[in-house]
Amino acid sequence: MRVEVWSDVVCPWCYIGKRRLETALERFGHRDDVEVVWRSFELDPSVPEGETHPTLPALAAKYGRSVDEMRDMMRHVEETAAGEGLRYDLASGVSGNTLLAHEVLHLAAERGLQGEMKERLLHAYFEQGRSVFDVDSLVALAVEVGLEEAEVRQALGEHRFRPAVQEDIATARALGATGVPFFVVDRRYGASGAQPAELLLQVLERAWADAQPLQTVPAAEGCEDGTCAV
Repeated sequence: MRVEVWSDVVCPWCYIGKRRLETALERFGHRDDVEVVWRSFELDPSVPEGETHPTLPALAAKYGRSVDEMRDMMRHVEETAAGEGLRYDLASGVSGNTLLAHEVLHLAAERGLQGEMKERLLHAYFEQGRSVFDVDSLVALAVEVGLEEAEVRQALGEHRFRPAVQEDIATARALGATGVPFFVVDRRYGASGAQPAELLLQVLERAWADAQPLQTVPAAEGCEDGTCAV
């Protein structure tokens, strides 16, 4: 069984969804037969590469909220994350273009380290306040999980995996994804948003038991196309 997860490394609900998927897999009787593949989804492609900006005021302006109101909304996500053992400080976050981070994930997949790379990027961004937007920062994180520095720099410099990233994004559109996380099991069952572990487990069990066309469950909280309305 293959579980594909479309997500972005700056999507707070995606990290929550990752933890819930892991919980579901721990309870799934066929866990050893499941392959998890992390697919690329760029939450806000309008951000120019190489530029970053504080997340809090940008989201407040986008949704017509005051900074205090947006901070309160962020606290809701932080409390939800805490329930999954994650420690967020969203109000202090910085946003930027994530194409390079997705390219690193594709390189890591070729080296059998995609799961480790995905976790490292999410932990670095959400729990350590580290950048995931520039080559030097990404190289440092990639080396930590076992990738070779020279290879990472060369791959990012050549944008070797940019076509693969764009293909992931196009596939998400074709499958009807407008937000993330977006879980697809064997291209037959889909679940949008950071679904509870219990529901993800039901999807896994249903997909294991039969073979039907792609079906989706009602969406849960997640990040919509363009940005993340926490």
